[in-house]
Amino acid sequence: MSKIKCIIIEDEPLAVKVLSDYISQVPFLELQKTFKDAILATDFLRNNQTQLIFLDIHLPKLKGMAFLKTLSHPPAVIVTTAYHQYAVEGFSLNVTDYLLKPFDFERFLVAVTKVKTAQTEKHISNTQEVKDFIFLNVQKKKVKILFSDIVYIESQLEYIRIVTLNKEYISKMSTHEIEDLLPANHFKRIHRSYIISVNKIESYTAEMVEVNGVSIPIGRGYRDVIDNL
Repeated sequence: MSKIKCIIIEDEPLAVKVLSDYISQVPFLELQKTFKDAILATDFLRNNQTQLIFLDIHLPKLKGMAFLKTLSHPPAVIVTTAYHQYAVEGFSLNVTDYLLKPFDFERFLVAVTKVKTAQTEKHISNTQEVKDFIFLNVQKKKVKILFSDIVYIESQLEYIRIVTLNKEYISKMSTHEIEDLLPANHFKRIHRSYIISVNKIESYTAEMVEVNGVSIPIGRGYRDVIDNL
C-alpha cells in the first residue's frame, strides 16, 4: 500500500514542528503541507487528494470543528488540542482519534496506526473479488446458480422458483431470504411475489415488466422501484 498523505492545520509553530518531526519518523506517512488556518486548507483540499488531517481546534478565522462540518467527504482526521472538552463533539464528527497536547511519539503512533489499519481494511475490501454466483438447496443438492443467468424469481408459498436462461429451480426459502443474498444493484423486487434481474428487462409499463419474453406484474407499492431504475 502507498503512503498515507497528510496535512497539518495548526497555528502554533512549535506544535507544527513537533507534528512534522513525528510524521517524518513514521514510514507510512507523507506530509504534503502545513496550514496556519482552515481557510487555506480548504483551498488545498479542493484540488488535492489527502488521506489524513491533523487538525487543531482553536484556529484563527474558522475553528477546527466548524471546518470539519464544511467537508462533505472528509478524509481521516486526528484532532490535536489542549482542550479535552471537545472530545465528545470530535467523535460525533467521526474523527479517528483525539490527541491532547502535549502528547508523546508513542501516543501519536497509536493514533496514526488506527488510520493505517482502517485504510488497509478498506483497501482489502475494495480489492476482494466480488462473488458472481450463489449455491441453493435444490432437491437435497447444493446447486450453483450464476447471478448473470437468473431472469426472475417467483414466490410459491414456502418455496421460490428461480427461472434462469436455461432452466428452472425450486428451493425451499422465502423471497425475502433470497433477496438478502442477491446483489441489490442487479436485482429488484417489483411485486410481493417477484424479484427480477434488471439486466434482463426488455420493456415495461406502469403495470408490468417484460423480462426475457415473460410479463411480470408490478405491485402497487413497487412502482417507484421501476421509476428509479
